[in-house]
Amino acid sequence: MRDFSADHRWLSINTATLRGAGPLDAIIDACVRHDIRAISPWRDQVAGIGLARATQLVRSNSLELSGYCRGGMFPAIDAGGRQAALDDNRRAVDEAKTLDAACLVLVVGGLPGALAGPAQSKDLFAARNDVRDGIAATLEYARAAGMPLAIEPLHPMYAADRACVNTLEQALDLCDVLDPARTGALGVAVDVYHVWWDPKLEAQIARAGRQRLLAFHVCDWLVPTRDMLNDRGMMGDGVIELGRIRRWVESTGFGGYSEVEIFSSENWWKRPADEVLATCIERHRSAV
Repeated sequence: MRDFSADHRWLSINTATLRGAGPLDAIIDACVRHDIRAISPWRDQVAGIGLARATQLVRSNSLELSGYCRGGMFPAIDAGGRQAALDDNRRAVDEAKTLDAACLVLVVGGLPGALAGPAQSKDLFAARNDVRDGIAATLEYARAAGMPLAIEPLHPMYAADRACVNTLEQALDLCDVLDPARTGALGVAVDVYHVWWDPKLEAQIARAGRQRLLAFHVCDWLVPTRDMLNDRGMMGDGVIELGRIRRWVESTGFGGYSEVEIFSSENWWKRPADEVLATCIERHRSAV
């Protein structure tokens, strides 16, 4: 396993971690001040300053993108909704390619309508079929563009509204169906917040192997957790055995970034960007 204690060469910042710090250009400036070499921006943050401006800042600062967040949200109540999702995912692929991201992360979606309000359907099986078909259609487009897709399984508490793919095993089953040759065009994003609890995690990480492991996200699970979405912990402040999971990931041959992704509306989003990033650097060295 790599030694992170001496520097933060392999630290990436998911820009959601700095949502309280202002627009994406301010976030990038803060990362550059702290000699952070990689980021993973969110589409709304890119849209906030414009794709051309975001691309210029990434290139002029020699930043790498460990990923791009996010595509997905495939399930819909009718054909028109499903087509709209496919169109949006093609735009996401194009944006990720323009920014030269390592992969486009897919948060696949849950029951139609549930993220915005009341669910329009309770048929989780139909939603999973939409996910399979949506990834298949997007994969064809993404493969032609040369943009790998990374399915991110989310904790089961998000099954209704954000993602009906909830275990690494489910995500890898989809990969095996849609990309049986393991071409590198389709894989997974392993976010410890969502999968740390899974008794099959070690075996499924080994099953993924280097070809399927496209991204690795770190934070921590707080006890108690005050909010289902926006109370993630800084690495070392919770109960996840981060070192053990990273050892499993790196035993596959993964040598990419550890991407810090922290949603924290009542804590880290209220702190100055320099404090957040200094803490991320220290914890990446000591806790990851």
